[in-house]
Amino acid sequence: MSNRTETLEFQAETRQLLQLMVHSIYSNKDVFLRELISNASDALDKLRLESMIDKDLQADTDDLHIEIDADREARTLTVRDNGIGMSRDDVVALIGTIARSGTAELLQKLRESRDAAANQELIGQFGVGFYATFMVAEKVTLVTRRAGDSEGTRWESTGAGTYEIETVANAPQGTSVTVHLKPEDSEDNLFDYTAEAKIREIVKRYSDFISWPIRMTVERAGEEGATTSEVQTLNSMKALWARPRDEVAEEDYRDFYRHVSHDWADPLETIHMRGEGTFEYEALLFVPSHAPFDLFMREGRRGVQLYVKRVFIMDDCEALIPNYLRFVKGVVDAHDLSLNISREILQQDRQIQVVRRRLVRKVLTTIRDLKANQEEKYRTLWTEFGRALKEGLIEDPDNRDTLFEIVSLASTHDPAEPTTLAGYVERMKDGQSEVYYATGESRTMIENSPHMEAFRAKGYEVLILTDPVDEVWVEQVGQFDGKPLRSIAKGQVDLDTEEEKKSAEAEREQRGKEFAALLTWMTGQLQESVKEVRLSSRLTTSPACVVGDAYDMTPTLEKMYRAMGQEVPPVKRILELNPTHPLVTGLRTAHEQGGDDTAALTETAELLYGMALLAEGGELTDPARFTRILADRLARTL
Repeated sequence: MSNRTETLEFQAETRQLLQLMVHSIYSNKDVFLRELISNASDALDKLRLESMIDKDLQADTDDLHIEIDADREARTLTVRDNGIGMSRDDVVALIGTIARSGTAELLQKLRESRDAAANQELIGQFGVGFYATFMVAEKVTLVTRRAGDSEGTRWESTGAGTYEIETVANAPQGTSVTVHLKPEDSEDNLFDYTAEAKIREIVKRYSDFISWPIRMTVERAGEEGATTSEVQTLNSMKALWARPRDEVAEEDYRDFYRHVSHDWADPLETIHMRGEGTFEYEALLFVPSHAPFDLFMREGRRGVQLYVKRVFIMDDCEALIPNYLRFVKGVVDAHDLSLNISREILQQDRQIQVVRRRLVRKVLTTIRDLKANQEEKYRTLWTEFGRALKEGLIEDPDNRDTLFEIVSLASTHDPAEPTTLAGYVERMKDGQSEVYYATGESRTMIENSPHMEAFRAKGYEVLILTDPVDEVWVEQVGQFDGKPLRSIAKGQVDLDTEEEKKSAEAEREQRGKEFAALLTWMTGQLQESVKEVRLSSRLTTSPACVVGDAYDMTPTLEKMYRAMGQEVPPVKRILELNPTHPLVTGLRTAHEQGGDDTAALTETAELLYGMALLAEGGELTDPARFTRILADRLARTL
């Protein structure tokens, strides 16, 4: 066997992280032991799973456990497991570097954040808890051997920029981490981590629910001054999700949530459920009180772990929770699944599909109950996760009715209070058959849009939808309670009553005749940009607006598809003119007097179209030409 010894440098980002870790990350240094125990538990989970998948694996699985060894004289604390262990390459990849994407982003967020709780959340999400040992350590020594390998690896570092690594013989299976502790310093929250009472306190607080025994040899005074030693198990090992709810304290639920989510805030709501009958399972789910920073990132983590008979199977189990509920954290323990199961098999497993339907239904009914009975909690939830929940209106038609009860939408009815779709329908005017909505980048932009003018004048309520997902779900859902969802920026709008239509019919026909020549001419002049120019019934004060046909794709949706790399053909829209506006009537008069070839008229038509685009928050195809024409016109007025 080659006894290779090397001194290597930490990855640059790792060195930066170590400095931040030691000096500014954790205010509570006790968590280093929690992180080491959690890593040891993961290693035991992985060995149990690996040994069931690979029957030829040469590994001892008879007494899987975690051991804590404290040496008060040497001031060392060792956390040892007989789990899966690591190879030499694993050690270099997992400890010498931060082998995960997003390191630069993590470091930037840590530098910017002054909030200790936020820092702890970031550390947990990026999975670098091992480095927490350097808050309390002058030196850290790690000895490991991967199950099935014949030789082990010893790693040692002071965290100052380099580490030593060597191949060793006779290393036991698993991993031991020995922390050579700094001197005790109560002012810096450095406690005596060799003290039995302190170790028990930390294990009870953070790791009591871990399903593997956490053992420690303790000394007790015997008769006549003699001391005896005994091995004690420090944790209860009873999975929290398997206990009846009335036997679990809220503090236990909060601690467990912090473990599975790496979130230092309390959960907003806890959901403890059990499925019995032909397929048994237990689930302990949590709704967080704030959204993670990666909620809308493609590589963002999901929060539900899958266990089978207390054996860990996988993190981020996509088969259990739909994408729109990806913020839900927790554990599902299925009793009747095979341990040797892949993500692909899970997607097709009938029993998993049953569990998924029940979990989704329970989460949604819990949110609905919050809305009905705990308004403040619901407001927090909707503020943090409303955008994600609205994705369910697209992805989950089976639960769409329940989602409709949950969804809150801004509207013109009340600038401060959102509404439900059911509330909107209750307030609909007599004779109103459609639910009107407007989409845009902000409430201010929508409220000031020309499309709103007739609706405001007639007192019709309009839903104000500003999330990108709104563009998609309103199109796909199409209706609520039998009433079509209608964009105020599409199709013809006629809000007059039958009586008003009759009284204005003659005037409308007369205007049609008066403007016919102008509309035909403008349609020709603007044919590269619009499919039609027509008179508007939705404008009261603006000279013009741009609208789409009833089934056209909106400009915002076009931009979304292109941002995702999907090419879509450009959609020409319709320019509507306000026949009572002085600019439009003046343009009609000028056209009648000047004929079809006047360059000034053409420029006026271009300006009118450009102003209509800008008024709705659109983008000009040639901003330079627009500003040049506008500047020339302004100069003539001086």
